[in-house]
Amino acid sequence: MNQNNITEQLENKPEDVQTRGDTEVSVGLKAVRGASINAPVITGNVFKGTVHISCSLNPAEHSTPTKINKGSAKEYSKAAHHDYRNISLRLKNKLQQEYKSGHLKLLTEIKTDLYVVENVTGGMVCEHDEVMRIEAANQFAETDTQIQCNDIFKSQRDTGEQNRKVLTMGISGVGKTISVNKLIIDWAEGRENQDILFIFPLPFRRLNIIKTKYSLMGLLNKCFFSGPEELPSLPEDDGKVMFIFDGLDECHFPLSFKKGDRITDVHKKTTVSKIVTNLIERHLVPSALIWITSRPAAASLIPRDYIDQVTEVRGFNDEQKEQYFIKNSSPEVAGNIIRHIRNSRSLYIMCHIPVFCWISLTVLQPLLARESNDKTPTTLTEMYTNFLLSQKLQMERKYNPELKSKVKSFDQIVLKLGKLAFQQLQKGNLIFYKEDLEKCGLDVSEGSVLSGLCTQIFQMGSSLSERKVYSFIHLSIQEFLAAIYVFFKYKCYGRNAFLQFERGKFTLKRSKASLFDLHKAGIDKALQSKNGHLDLFLRFLLGLSLESSQSDLKELLPQLELKPENLKGTANYIKKTIEKENSVEMIINLLYCLVEMKDDFAEDIQKNLSSGNLSAQHLSSAQRSALEFIHLMSEAQRSPVSTRRPS
Repeated sequence: MNQNNITEQLENKPEDVQTRGDTEVSVGLKAVRGASINAPVITGNVFKGTVHISCSLNPAEHSTPTKINKGSAKEYSKAAHHDYRNISLRLKNKLQQEYKSGHLKLLTEIKTDLYVVENVTGGMVCEHDEVMRIEAANQFAETDTQIQCNDIFKSQRDTGEQNRKVLTMGISGVGKTISVNKLIIDWAEGRENQDILFIFPLPFRRLNIIKTKYSLMGLLNKCFFSGPEELPSLPEDDGKVMFIFDGLDECHFPLSFKKGDRITDVHKKTTVSKIVTNLIERHLVPSALIWITSRPAAASLIPRDYIDQVTEVRGFNDEQKEQYFIKNSSPEVAGNIIRHIRNSRSLYIMCHIPVFCWISLTVLQPLLARESNDKTPTTLTEMYTNFLLSQKLQMERKYNPELKSKVKSFDQIVLKLGKLAFQQLQKGNLIFYKEDLEKCGLDVSEGSVLSGLCTQIFQMGSSLSERKVYSFIHLSIQEFLAAIYVFFKYKCYGRNAFLQFERGKFTLKRSKASLFDLHKAGIDKALQSKNGHLDLFLRFLLGLSLESSQSDLKELLPQLELKPENLKGTANYIKKTIEKENSVEMIINLLYCLVEMKDDFAEDIQKNLSSGNLSAQHLSSAQRSALEFIHLMSEAQRSPVSTRRPS
């Protein structure tokens, strides 16, 4: 077909292009002996209808492999995009299957926002105290810019520049992993960031278990492309590859940023530690995008020189908390839930953590739907105890034909999971193997009871070594079960599990421990933790000591002996520790511990100030922290409740 005739027809009769669905422009061209063809067919035209352009290539006609001239950036970019498309789709399908199953599907559906942190230190963010981070969920500085997690690597409107390496901080459970999962799912399903060809999630908790040396390509193929077709290399164009390192605070291997450890070859075998550091330093795949998440205490493991942008996940603000309940329950029940958690100030503040909103909904929705709800939880410990009770009811319904045998073994499974949780928490492990479960008396082959109890608590997956790995769906679940185990050992056997762990044995010893000794050991352990991984565990342990908590716990553990305990010694030790403690974050956690114990320390200070018995000028640091704490807790209850669904 003559090219000029085609052009003339299209220019003179545009209506034909709009109305004739069977009109085709067909060009048959063939390059021989390495010749190149530049044959434009349609140019300078305006199309007002739907246009379908179909390109058909027949590679079988030329058996010689095509060589790409890397000197031509445009040619290389186009070829690389075409070459990687199929394997990119394979990765998307794999990630969809993994991230839309079980608990990951549930967590991905919880939405939370990121906030860019701006300050004069060039992106360096100091370790904020707990009060500041919780208040930040509701209050924004003029320099804070709200962005969606899908947008953190997109070009900035004002400068046109693109961030290459982003560090996202946030306290435990606030939504860092949820944000990561959302970006992965939206990419895998074709909704966002489609200019990126490959996204590789490499959470530190998974990298910790790799002891074998790999090249970068070997590691990626082992993780994502086990099959006949492996990924031979990575595209070199800017921003086509993203690596996500979730949970820097969970990293167990050293991260050394030394000049002598430079690696540039993606096929050279080395340790996982060197692969990670060389990616961050841009020695390996310098065009890649890097996203790292971390709790604030561990963020300093990576020098700020290697970070382009610091962001912070602040969880739900007040409006988002309430909208979460409204979207997921009836208006009446949502209103009851919101009013209840507002009356319990510590629960309302905790609801800025998305996972806690989900647990609260699971517990409160059925409880508040009843006419009588006098046993509705008012503390964190009571909430998690009721969550575990809801799992027991779920198991009973699921295994109704075998109800008696299952219920009989439920308490044993809780204690065995608790032992596993405590042992691994002490070691800093969030992922476990089959043998770890078996050492605690858990038979993974049994399956039915374990899966029935743990559908919302426990998960299993495949690791790089192709062994099954297990973990709790959230650190707070692991901390709660660990606290149950430690408390049960004391109540039933008078044993201090902390001392037994330090001696390397979990055998029962004859020496009797007091509750104060147990609490003191727990408080001291939590104070020694650099990353705060025992903070919630301590709150749970102290909260379980209340008589009201024990009556709920007895529904889970019938053999538990109910006996009133004197908690004054523990409360006094916490108050003395607050006076000596320099870390504001630890002081706030200790104040939360007093809330779990239903102690009135903070309120007493406020009363003494109001009555004139205490002068504001003579307040200690602990007392000032307590007043700040009261102010924060009081703010939670002020705004009115609206149960209208969002439009």
